Amino acid sequence: MYCRVRIGKKGGYGLERILEIENISLQFGGVKALDNVTYHINKGEIFSLIGPNGAGKTSMLNCISGLYHPTSGSILYKGKDITKMKPYERTSLGIARAFQNIALFAHMSVLDNLKLGKHSLMKSGVFSGGLYIGKASKEEIEHRQKVEEVIEFLELQDIRHTPVGTLPYGLQKRVEVGRALALRPELILLDEPMAGMNNAEKELMSRFILDMHEMMDTTVVLIEHDLGVVMSLSDHIAVLDFGKRIGFGTPKEIQQNPDVIKAYIGEETVM
Repeated sequence: MYCRVRIGKKGGYGLERILEIENISLQFGGVKALDNVTYHINKGEIFSLIGPNGAGKTSMLNCISGLYHPTSGSILYKGKDITKMKPYERTSLGIARAFQNIALFAHMSVLDNLKLGKHSLMKSGVFSGGLYIGKASKEEIEHRQKVEEVIEFLELQDIRHTPVGTLPYGLQKRVEVGRALALRPELILLDEPMAGMNNAEKELMSRFILDMHEMMDTTVVLIEHDLGVVMSLSDHIAVLDFGKRIGFGTPKEIQQNPDVIKAYIGEETVM
């Protein structure tokens, strides 16, 4: 249903690591959310992070995006240690995040939500009252063009001026992804972008993920509970259980991993 054909890109798969997670642990009091987790993500792939509820998946994305700072271990992005960097510093390097729980401004339009995300990267000064002058005016025009490209890419043209809070849930999730995509990241983190969607909406979101990966040359990190989606879209998968990594490899390797089968997939659902 979500069949993809892997086509060699610049450099091919697996020749360049964009993200390296090294011995990451995260502790809240006496609770270990992550326990000595290690894996890497190659540039230009779709990488999925799966596991049972409470396994530590979202905590891991929070560490990558900078919302949490790990108790120990390191995170390298394109060879640079970003472990202690703040979220906005990571965004400026090319990392963007879409959240599991929709974090949009409900009273604002689709267009304004996307523009707001893009404006976080503006480098030029802004005059009082939101008036863009000089270099800021030119930069605003460039940002608006990129936002328009995202609107077209995600097929949001007909609802561009609609308040987000009036949209169906599936469209709101698409706008949430669009706000992250408007930052034109090299690495995008998608936390359950298909949660609560019907099959038709999942099909559409799967196509968008494939297109952002193939057409925009964006590396995708995906948390998703639908194993059909995960196995069809992913180049590599890491599996967490109680904060520990219990599997890492290609979809085929994960499907045959006895620890993963026992903890998460189950004998009857192996594909």
